[in-house]
Amino acid sequence: MDINSPMIKKAINLAFNAHEGQTDKGDIAYIMHPFYIASKLNDEDEIITALLHDTMEESDLTKKDLINAGFNTKIVEAIDTLTRNNEDYFYYISRIKKNKLARKIKILDLKHNMDLSRLDKITSEDIERYEKYKKAIEILTDNKE
Repeated sequence: MDINSPMIKKAINLAFNAHEGQTDKGDIAYIMHPFYIASKLNDEDEIITALLHDTMEESDLTKKDLINAGFNTKIVEAIDTLTRNNEDYFYYISRIKKNKLARKIKILDLKHNMDLSRLDKITSEDIERYEKYKKAIEILTDNKE
């Protein structure tokens, strides 16, 4: 990941601010999750989308804020698509499938979230979530464009 890109720097700073004080299910600073996903990518738009993929859902950032920050339409639309509204989970997944960039990020997101080794203790709820995410990946990888 080339963090010298001005837009990647901007995304890093926005992500840090958006996720300040948040922790994941393994009690690790939440920012490590988008950084992990971004580390798996090389394309600038993909890296930025990975860094910001949860910002609208987990903070006060809006689509307008991302546009005003100078992120291109492709990135903003992918982040908006990755933001789950008050909707059925698998409807949300079907929406993501229609956006190539969002789909790529979501698959990496799901795979990272399925890594049960990140948890201190695995509960039945974690196993159910794992199975749900596995089904989501199957939907997202079936009949790719």
